[in-house]
Amino acid sequence: MKTNVIKVAIRKNAIVIQKDWITGDIETQINETTSEFLANCAKLGYTFSEELLYEVNRISPLRKLEIFNILKEVSGVNKNWTPLVKQWDISTNETIIDHIITWFSNVFHLNNGTKLPCGHLIPENTFPIEHYNGCPFCGTPFQFDELNYTTSENKLKILELWTENDLKNELKSLLESPVVLDATQVDGLNILIHHFGVSNESKVKIKETLMIVIDALVESNQLELAGQFFKTPTDILRYLWFKHTGLLQIIEPKTIVNRMKRNASNLYCQLDKSSEVKIKALSDLKLKFNRSECRMYANWLNNLSLDIPEQCENMHSKRGIWVRVIRALRLTEFSKKKGFENLAELLDLFYTGQYEVWQGKVNHFKLKTDAAQTFALLKQRPGLFARSLFSTMLWFGPDVTIQHFKEILNQVPSRLIFTLNMYADLYFDKNASRMVKPLGGISKRIEVNKLLCLYSDDELKRMQSLIQDLSFAAIKSKLQNAKTTCKTMYIDNELFNIPFAIGDRTDHIQDLQGALMGTKFKVAGENVRLFLQWGEGLPAQHLDMDLSCNVAYENESDFCSYSRLTIPGCQHSGDIQNIPNKVGTAEYIDVNLNKLTNLGAKYVSFTCNSYTNGSLTPNLTVGWMNSEFPMKISPSGVAYNPSSLQHQVRIKQSLTKGMVFGVLDVVSREIIWLEMPFDGQIVQNLDVSGVETLTKKLDAKLKIGNLLKLKSEVQNLTIVQTPEEANEIYDMQWAMNTSEVSKMFLDKK
Repeated sequence: MKTNVIKVAIRKNAIVIQKDWITGDIETQINETTSEFLANCAKLGYTFSEELLYEVNRISPLRKLEIFNILKEVSGVNKNWTPLVKQWDISTNETIIDHIITWFSNVFHLNNGTKLPCGHLIPENTFPIEHYNGCPFCGTPFQFDELNYTTSENKLKILELWTENDLKNELKSLLESPVVLDATQVDGLNILIHHFGVSNESKVKIKETLMIVIDALVESNQLELAGQFFKTPTDILRYLWFKHTGLLQIIEPKTIVNRMKRNASNLYCQLDKSSEVKIKALSDLKLKFNRSECRMYANWLNNLSLDIPEQCENMHSKRGIWVRVIRALRLTEFSKKKGFENLAELLDLFYTGQYEVWQGKVNHFKLKTDAAQTFALLKQRPGLFARSLFSTMLWFGPDVTIQHFKEILNQVPSRLIFTLNMYADLYFDKNASRMVKPLGGISKRIEVNKLLCLYSDDELKRMQSLIQDLSFAAIKSKLQNAKTTCKTMYIDNELFNIPFAIGDRTDHIQDLQGALMGTKFKVAGENVRLFLQWGEGLPAQHLDMDLSCNVAYENESDFCSYSRLTIPGCQHSGDIQNIPNKVGTAEYIDVNLNKLTNLGAKYVSFTCNSYTNGSLTPNLTVGWMNSEFPMKISPSGVAYNPSSLQHQVRIKQSLTKGMVFGVLDVVSREIIWLEMPFDGQIVQNLDVSGVETLTKKLDAKLKIGNLLKLKSEVQNLTIVQTPEEANEIYDMQWAMNTSEVSKMFLDKK
């Protein structure tokens, strides 16, 4: 079995054991190699369920070693975790004066100091170089220490047994998910499709998921079968753009170029490479296709069953990209050939522009305040009616809008009903700003709809109630239609902290057990330790990634970063600017909750940035550790312990320059997991109010526990306190399978 397939199971807190791995009968006595294997896995923070333990006991030592090596890889213990400062929990007391004196000494070639391997001279009475593993001036590490991970008192994560059938069920679940997959699920889907292939019986519901399936079919040269999945020209364009950029969403070329240009800008003019990067990005985005690719796309477009005028309307919103695509694919040339008559008609109508655009007609009648015509058009497309429901209520009034919306409510996808319920309170609040993330852009705060000023607070609260009553009626109807013979239900208390996954997808990969955006993690101890690891496998070079945090008080804020290693309540491990050859490097920040509580801190935002030109480097790992027991730091400064790990993500190729990856609520002692990209080379560029807006948005989401409680009320199920008493068991393991959670509450068709 391929290593990557086992990694998919580990993300679900499971291990896959193949039938052909079994070499003996079931034994009640655990053999010596199994005992050693179990002890070593405990050092990584894992233990096994009874069922898995007996199966592991039946496989060969080589298979056990293979599994252990994979667990070590995903836990990150093979990486270099040595920071710049030894015993960095004790401040080195370095100041800006030390950097200035060192700069002068190196510029004027003074000799009163210590020469380091990087070539820099550290003058006497400046940096205490005996406390560093590298150069404190240029941030180049020289000394490295192995990670000494040992058995700890932390609670171990239990791994369950999976078989090949479980993997197939996971593949089926991902393919049939009624919501958009996040980056971790997309990665898992890719792995499983290449392992098992694609079944013709699979029902793919999401366009982005469909692109993964189509790509697998194209790779296996099943072009005709792949073409049957395309329903509109936009589907074809999405696949083309995915192959060209690696992005599953159609992001405008100018957006990509502008992001890359901004990422390449620098605080210092002499280091700014934005102009060069813009030229290269424009060159990379040029469309180039060989003859066989042109014919493949031409055939797909020619064979679409959608009416030609509807195809043109479908292409209209991306007209600029389509003009480039038509030219690059030489579609005009193919349209003149026999058998491509549909393509010829499509191009002719598209270029003449003699087709109507539905959204244009809606805008026309809306501006004329023609309610009858506007609602007639909106009811033709229930999904778009739902997406514009709030603004339409403000434009024409809530009662008439809701009356018309109820007529097509049963045609609206359930995920949109949930979304309306989640965001009604924020939208109809005059004092609340909203957080949005444009395609390819960064998270931004937008002001409230100006039409809110036309309504009183009581009228706006009534609008919120109308939406909530409407959505809960639809949700209850869905649950009532789902018949069950069960009588009792168990709901894990943690599920009341986990939001229902709609709308906020994560863009980076979680190699360990995944979490949904907005999930809250309880802090068990008095310290939270942030970590950043990058550069593994890369040659020695200047590659400066920064770990920082922003502390928000009632009327002010403070930050801990490379420029301020020590602030009240936070301690940084030192700024590494140049990575060593192949082994990677790490930075840490310790956050002391007791000190911050005494200082009156409200929130701590965890951030990482690319100080070097460009975006966050691929395979950079960032996260935090937390433990009920004191977390140790070795004499060399190594402070990583896989058994204390609470959450981490691995950056994949992206346009992200800076990212908030968590927010610590100091008072409630909870960490909210999120991914909020922001445009900035340093933590000072972070919009702190934007973080608060996003956390409010995530907090407004319906929680899985609350939905299950509603399910119990609708279906007359009794909630019990232990899993053993329940017919239906809903725990954390179930909740992490977002596809299955979505299927319970969303449309099955």
